[in-house]
Amino acid sequence: MLAPADPSLSQPPAGGGARFRLERLVRAWPIRWRILAIAVLNSGIALILLALIWNSAKVVERAWAELEQARQSERLLVSVDSGAGRLQSLIHRYFNQPDPNVLVEIVDRREPLVSQLRVQARLNPLLAQPASALTDIIERFLAGFEALRTLRADITQTYENDVLRRARGMAGLYAILEGEAQKPGSPLLARLGKSREALNAALLAANAYYLSLSPTAGEEAKRSAETVERTAPALLELAETDLQRDTLRALREQAGLLRGGIERLTEQFAAQRRLLHDEIDANAVAMTRATDDLAAVVRQHERAADERFDRALNDVAAKVAVVALGFVVLVILMGVGIAKSISDPLRHLRTTMLAIAAGDDRQRVQGLEAGDEIGDMARAVDVFRRNAIAKRQAEDALRSAKERAETALADLRATQESLIEAEKLAALGGLVAGVAHEVNNPVGISLTVASSLAQRCETFGAEIEAGPIRRSRLTEFVTGARDAAGQLVANLQRAGELVQSFKQVAVDRSHAERRVFDLREATEQIVASLRPGLRNARVQLSVSIPDGIAMDSYPGPFGQVLTNLVLNAVTHGFAEGAPGTITLTARRSGPDQVEILFRDDGRGMSEEVQRRAFDPFFTTRRGRGGTGLGLHIVYNLVTRRLGGRIVLSSQPGAGTTFRIALPLAAPRHEAYAVQDGRAEPPP
Repeated sequence: MLAPADPSLSQPPAGGGARFRLERLVRAWPIRWRILAIAVLNSGIALILLALIWNSAKVVERAWAELEQARQSERLLVSVDSGAGRLQSLIHRYFNQPDPNVLVEIVDRREPLVSQLRVQARLNPLLAQPASALTDIIERFLAGFEALRTLRADITQTYENDVLRRARGMAGLYAILEGEAQKPGSPLLARLGKSREALNAALLAANAYYLSLSPTAGEEAKRSAETVERTAPALLELAETDLQRDTLRALREQAGLLRGGIERLTEQFAAQRRLLHDEIDANAVAMTRATDDLAAVVRQHERAADERFDRALNDVAAKVAVVALGFVVLVILMGVGIAKSISDPLRHLRTTMLAIAAGDDRQRVQGLEAGDEIGDMARAVDVFRRNAIAKRQAEDALRSAKERAETALADLRATQESLIEAEKLAALGGLVAGVAHEVNNPVGISLTVASSLAQRCETFGAEIEAGPIRRSRLTEFVTGARDAAGQLVANLQRAGELVQSFKQVAVDRSHAERRVFDLREATEQIVASLRPGLRNARVQLSVSIPDGIAMDSYPGPFGQVLTNLVLNAVTHGFAEGAPGTITLTARRSGPDQVEILFRDDGRGMSEEVQRRAFDPFFTTRRGRGGTGLGLHIVYNLVTRRLGGRIVLSSQPGAGTTFRIALPLAAPRHEAYAVQDGRAEPPP
């Protein structure tokens, strides 16, 4: 019978009335409502923090925008400074050595530079004044460049019209005079050569002056032109014809014009130097100062923006930290209260359950009057407590029955172990018979060859004693002896290999010791002991295993697995002498694992047979020699002793495949037992 609940358990403890009432108030809510209340509180806190972070993000965003504007201004300043320096360098380069490509680059760089400053002055009021000042300086700088371009055009015109053209005209006049004064010993011809040398010197100096702006070359050009002009009257006195006199007067006039052109060229180059100094270099210096002033304003603005950004971040961090801390404290207090309203009753229930489980039926259950889920659990525990006495009484009755059942189970396990050992010995016996038959062939052949060789030796000895023998007879005897020896060596070596292979397999089977072995070599030894039986069964066994797969495992259990799989395939897959093929392959499937595939093309299995294939004592040949332990032993050896996995897949009429995954290093077991019908390592 169930004992009634103790009503005294619903009374509050002495001195804890307020706490008891608070606990009753909290426990009046279901647990899911209490947890939901924490979730609602957390959601509200998250929304408040989100609003605070959103507002703070706006402040930080404005501060960041100011800082980014200052950094953008600094990048613009660097670009302007670089562009102005490049523009100044290009202008000097253009006037030292005129190049149309340089002029095109100057024009391309001029407008973007000014546009950048004007845009920055409009976008950033703090930089408007220094940017406008720098813009004015750059515009004066560019205006000076335009003036220099105009002056340069005038210089080119002066050089071509007043220097080169005059020199070419004077060269023509010299040619006329030289053509008229061809008489030997003519005094005009001798003086005319010196005058022409002075013209050539003036032209060379003018060219050098135009190209290099050397003041010395300019002075040399003027002196040479004056020399030509001074020698013209003397040449005029030596003239003999009117044509010579007219030509010399024209030569004197052209020499004066040449001198005047050189003087104008000198004045224009001087004006170019002044423009370069006053408009280009001076404005470049002013541009540098303005750029420095603008850089100072930008740096000051960047520092101020950086400070505002840091203050904004600190303010945001402080506000979020204070609000978050307050909410965390609130959530912790509420969470602790709700957690205690759940954990304390559960702890009481746990103590009560442990006491009841230990056999203390006098332990009373608290919280039977609570209306929450834990109250339901307390009432259920109380029912459990009241039923515990009846349960123990039933357990006492079952204990004696269990002892009798355990005795019967021990006998069953002993019987199962005996059957498993018998199955193993039966497989080993089959190997012995097959190997003995296989060894008998090379040994019998060797015995026959040895007997024949002995008879030949006796016959040959008799021939030697009878008298001299022919060389051909000696050669025939040696050839026959050599062939017999070769056959003896080959057959005895084959017998030795079979014996050694079987010896290794037998040792591995009998001791089941752990050692390092090559997978291909061990498999070949096992297969060699199986081939005689397969030959009688008309089953071909193909092995494809690469070299170099070293395993630290148990070769005996591994050989037992392969033997059982082969015998199972021959017995069940190729029943009634049907021919077929068994394929055994292996490959590395990772750094520490090998995968072995065992396939046959026999009759296959149904789904029902596949589900029970590894069960102990299950066989499809009940009453025809099948024990039902072959695949059961395979499963236990693979999964327990060798530490691997085995998967069976088959279809009726399509053969059977066993996929075995083994570690290269098997788990270490000191002993090996059979529990509940399956092999188990010791605890």
